[in-house]
Amino acid sequence: MRLVTQTHVAAEVFGDEACIPILKKAGFEALDWSFFGMELGEGIWCTDAWREHALRLKETAAQCGIGFSQAHAPFPTSREEEPYDREIRKRILRAMEAAALMGVRNIVVHPMQELEYATNRDRLWEENLEFYRSLIPYCQEYGIRICAENMWQRDKKRGYIVDSVCAPPEEFCGLLDELDSPWIVGCLDLGHCALVGREPQDVIRAMGAKRLQALHVHDVNYVRDCHTMPFMEALDWEAITGALAEIGYEGDFTLEADEFLRGLPPELMPEASALMAKTGHYLIKRIREQAAGA
Repeated sequence: MRLVTQTHVAAEVFGDEACIPILKKAGFEALDWSFFGMELGEGIWCTDAWREHALRLKETAAQCGIGFSQAHAPFPTSREEEPYDREIRKRILRAMEAAALMGVRNIVVHPMQELEYATNRDRLWEENLEFYRSLIPYCQEYGIRICAENMWQRDKKRGYIVDSVCAPPEEFCGLLDELDSPWIVGCLDLGHCALVGREPQDVIRAMGAKRLQALHVHDVNYVRDCHTMPFMEALDWEAITGALAEIGYEGDFTLEADEFLRGLPPELMPEASALMAKTGHYLIKRIREQAAGA
């Protein structure tokens, strides 16, 4: 089990190439590349230089003794409006191909959730079955797996977070089972579980090791999608590591917690990243100790 972090904030502050040695020195063992900004058609990934950039990042990482294990495609995946829906589909496919060039094994692609979930659950189920099935040929071509993720929505009238696609564990498991493809696996966002009133450790057990192949690890206060470092908010990390040990989780331990860095002066970010890495290594150690019965 490798300790991984997403690159979003570090790349935004230091630049795509310069963030790689910083995160390596901090203590991370692999990187989760954030293809954010593509949804707006911005950045180098939306230019003709994207392929060269992917290969350059792979070379830079190799020189630093680190690699890319995971990535995150641009989102939202759908808005039920054109030309956005047409363009985001192209950008997701480009992110998949770029990630594959970088050596990525898993890329998170959000399910479609452009409709109100509470009144459109069946329609969204069918849309997402069709959507993920349509991506399998590209997975096979590029040699990269897609990770579906559990989502949330905000109730527009009452102003608080409610269920969305794959939030109920029985639906998440059912979607993966119905797709029944080695190219489509599950990424459980621990914070998203809590935001919709479910304890992450319970969803981990419901999914099991076969379905659960990737994680988004961050802390929340059950009210806001904080994306901060573990132990900063309210999740029960001893229970979470215990559940991962219990199911025999074999994927990477991927922090999606770099909002912890935002707002800090750039000079402090390398040390703050090192604290994040040390915290992640501690949690991996607890998983191994609990698996061994310690």
